[in-house]
Amino acid sequence: MFTRPLAVSWSCLLLSAIAQAKYVVPGGRWRDTDGNLVNAHAGNIVLNNGTFYLFGEYKTEGQEEGGGISVYSSPDLSTWHSHGHALKPIEGHPYISPQMIIQRPKVVYSEAARQYHMWWHADNSKYGLLLQGFATSDTIAGPYSFVNATPPLGNWSQDFGLFTDYKDGRSYALYSNGDSKDGRDVYLTAYNEEVSALEDVVHRFDKYDLEAPTILQTEKSYYALMSHKTGYRPNNVVAFRADKLTGPWSQPWIVAPLNTRTFNSQSGFTLTIKGTKKTTYLYIGDQWDSNSLWESRYIWLPINIDDEKKKLSLEWYDVYDLDVKSGEWFPVKGKTYLGKDATTQGNAFKQEAIQMQNFASGGAILTGIYGNDSTITFHGIEGTGKPQWVSFYYQNTDDMGFGDQPGGSPDRIGGAWQLRRISSVIVNGNTSNVETLYQRDTHKGIILSTPLQLTLKEGQNNTITVGGLFDGVDYKGADLDRIVVYPPEA
Repeated sequence: MFTRPLAVSWSCLLLSAIAQAKYVVPGGRWRDTDGNLVNAHAGNIVLNNGTFYLFGEYKTEGQEEGGGISVYSSPDLSTWHSHGHALKPIEGHPYISPQMIIQRPKVVYSEAARQYHMWWHADNSKYGLLLQGFATSDTIAGPYSFVNATPPLGNWSQDFGLFTDYKDGRSYALYSNGDSKDGRDVYLTAYNEEVSALEDVVHRFDKYDLEAPTILQTEKSYYALMSHKTGYRPNNVVAFRADKLTGPWSQPWIVAPLNTRTFNSQSGFTLTIKGTKKTTYLYIGDQWDSNSLWESRYIWLPINIDDEKKKLSLEWYDVYDLDVKSGEWFPVKGKTYLGKDATTQGNAFKQEAIQMQNFASGGAILTGIYGNDSTITFHGIEGTGKPQWVSFYYQNTDDMGFGDQPGGSPDRIGGAWQLRRISSVIVNGNTSNVETLYQRDTHKGIILSTPLQLTLKEGQNNTITVGGLFDGVDYKGADLDRIVVYPPEA
C-alpha cells in the first residue's frame, strides 16, 4: 500500500544519480524502507553526491508541533531510507524544545562556510515570536547544531522558504511576516555569501496575505507560488511571474482548476529536474490532515510552464512514471470501472438523473454509503496478484463537515473542518483485511480522487466493496463516481 517520491533544496537538480523510472502517486500512503509512513512535511530536497535528501517537519502522533526535523535519502525520489532526526528537539531549549514550533525547514550547502545550513520558522505555540531558526552541520544528514533564532532584519517571519538562483548561486529567503494588520506581506530577502545571515530585501509582495512561498526558475522567468492563509485547510494556490527577482512581479493567478483547492494541497516547494532528455518541474505540496497531522499526505504534480505566454498551471495525475535521470515522466494508464455498473446494499443507492450528466461518469453516482450495512461493490476487476494502486473518484457534498455531528459543516458559522470522510475498503469479501480510505473535501459537483494500494488476485474476478466505517460512531463515506485500477510497478 505504499511508495513515494520527493523534493530539492536548490530548486534545481543536476542529475548524476543512476535511477530508473518510478511511480509517483499523489495522495498515497508513502512508506520508507522500514515500512513506516514517510514523515517529513513542508520541507525541501537537496541533491548530494547523486543521492536525494528530503528534510521536513516530523509530526508526532497526538502533538501538532515541536517534533523536530526529519531526513530521508533516496536514489530515485521513490525509495526512501530514514536517517531519523536531522534536528532533534531538546527538552528545555528556548527555541527547539518539544513545546516550540519548528516548521518549514530548508537546507542549503554553503560553499563559503563548507557546511550545510538549515533554516526554519522558529516560534512558540502562540506564534508570538515569528523568528527564523538557524543550524549547521558538516554532513548532509546531520545532526545539525542549533546556532540561533533571530528576526530577519528586525522583521517578523512566519511561513518560510529558501531559493537558490542557479545562474549566480546566490540564495534567498522567502517569508510571510505574520497575520497582524501590520503584517500580511511576503518578503524576498538575499543572504550573505555564507548563507548565515540576511543582507537586504530584494522584493516585498505587499498585503496579499499569503504564505507557504516557493520560487521556481526557468531560463526566461521566475515564478513564485504561494498559498492563502487558511491554516491546515487547503485553498487555491496562486502564482506570480517576473523577469528578475527584483520585479516587477505580475498579479497573482490561480494555478489549479477552480474549486479543487489545488487538489486539496498547500504549496511548500518546487523541484526542477534537469535530466539528460528533458527538464521537468514538480509542484511539491502537502495534503494536511488536521485530525492526524502525522498522517498527512504529499501532493507532487508536474507543472505546466509556457514561458512564451508567461503561464504556469497544474494538472492532476493519479499515477505517473518519473525517471530522474532523463527527466522524463509519463502518465500511467489504468482501467476504469464506473459506479453505474456497481451493485448496492442497504441504504446505499445509485443516483441517476439527467442532472448528473454534468459531472458524473455515465450519468450516475453512488451515494448513501454509511456504516457497516450500506455498501457498494465493484465487480469483475482485473488483478495481477501484486500490489496495485487503485484511485477512488469521489464527491464530498458536505465540504469536510458532518451535518449530524457537533460542529457541522465548515460552511456554517462555527462549523468544524473535518478534512475527510472515512470509508472501509474490502477486497474479495475478506473482512479480516479492511483498508481505510480517507476522502478529503471536494466542492459540490467537483470530483477528486484518493489512492489506496491493494492486492488483487490474478484474473478478472475480483471485487472491491466500499462501505462506511464503524468505530463507536457510524462514519459516512463520500459519494463514489468510479475507480481506476493501475498496473503494478515493474
